[in-house]
Amino acid sequence: MANHPQALHPIIPREKLDFGFDSSIPKYWFGGDAFKSRFFDALSVIFPPGEKFFMTSVRDFRDRISDPKLLQDIKDFNRQEAQHTLVHNQFNDHLKTQGVDVDYLLKWLSQLLFDKYRSRYSREYTLGLTSALEHFTALGAHAMFDKRDVLKEAHPKVRAMYAWHAIEEVEHKGVAYDVMVDYAKVGYALRIWTLLHTTLIFPLVIFKFLNFMLKHDGFSWWQRVKLNAKGIWWLLKPGGFVGPLYSHYFLYYKPGYHPWDETEQPGYDEWLQAFNLHRDPVEASELMRTTMAL
Repeated sequence: MANHPQALHPIIPREKLDFGFDSSIPKYWFGGDAFKSRFFDALSVIFPPGEKFFMTSVRDFRDRISDPKLLQDIKDFNRQEAQHTLVHNQFNDHLKTQGVDVDYLLKWLSQLLFDKYRSRYSREYTLGLTSALEHFTALGAHAMFDKRDVLKEAHPKVRAMYAWHAIEEVEHKGVAYDVMVDYAKVGYALRIWTLLHTTLIFPLVIFKFLNFMLKHDGFSWWQRVKLNAKGIWWLLKPGGFVGPLYSHYFLYYKPGYHPWDETEQPGYDEWLQAFNLHRDPVEASELMRTTMAL
């Protein structure tokens, strides 16, 4: 197939991980901030249906693939995504203990992705959405590890879940893209159109779920408006959570782009070295942060 840049890191499924989600994690585990906590809680709820959608969209084209390396990558991609679903469901069960109607949100998103998108759009289009969403999730590693400590005030156990998830996104970020370009034969126009679609719908779903939770928490409409205004500034301000990601995001629009045009990821080697000590994801996250702060 096409002569793509090569992945720097192997895809390594890490199974039977224990993050220790329990009552020691407060409702507002991100520095006591309701918006920041519920923003990441919304992400956690999104992931199980999203991961299933990713795996299904890639599986649509598996029968066309003969390259043994890509077939193995797809297998390992699926194993990683399955573990992400498992762990986020464990955290989502923690949200249920707070009375959040997680099942309603999961059902709503599953209907959007499977009943609407997969019935309305072609298999090539849904794979384009998958590749674009994988681009977004891979951006999370840059948000958390690129010389900043945006999760400094987060609870260590939840911070560890997102660090581990981001690390594995770095490893498999090229899989759906390779299937899309080499086997689904998605061209530049459709690739960009599905990215634009994703750029619109992804934050809309996050904010829908975020505000659903804030309303459940008892915040009035006006209180939610103020929380959202302050939170959006935190996200978009210069040096905020999203701002430094723009340069990485816009690479996707480049003709001939490939996810492995960016092979280096700050924090990856530090996390992997720490994880290999005892296979403890919480320890790995904390040691990585300590090492990068030196």
